[in-house]
Amino acid sequence: MARSLKKGPVVDEKLLAKLAKADLSRVVKTWSRWSHVTPEMVGHTIGVHNGKDHVPVKVVENMVGHKLGEFAPTRKFIRHGGKMQKDLEQKRQDTERAASKAAAGKK
Repeated sequence: MARSLKKGPVVDEKLLAKLAKADLSRVVKTWSRWSHVTPEMVGHTIGVHNGKDHVPVKVVENMVGHKLGEFAPTRKFIRHGGKMQKDLEQKRQDTERAASKAAAGKK
């Protein structure tokens, strides 16, 4: 559920202090995924923790008003399984092998 506009954005004060001290080329690490993006953050690169790593997020103007956690996904999509997917991948590998053999034969 969205936060009420009358309450205003929630921003981690420690993060704002770090950003005020840091230059634009340095990545500032944070664990506060709940923190809103403010106009002061635009141009900075913030390392947002996703549970395992710090994902570097370059803040641009369109991100203002969103939360930092929206730009660092916590789940990694691998692929959908099943027989049909395996068949499609096998066909793709076969065509790549044939193309590489054809390219090697032309040399």
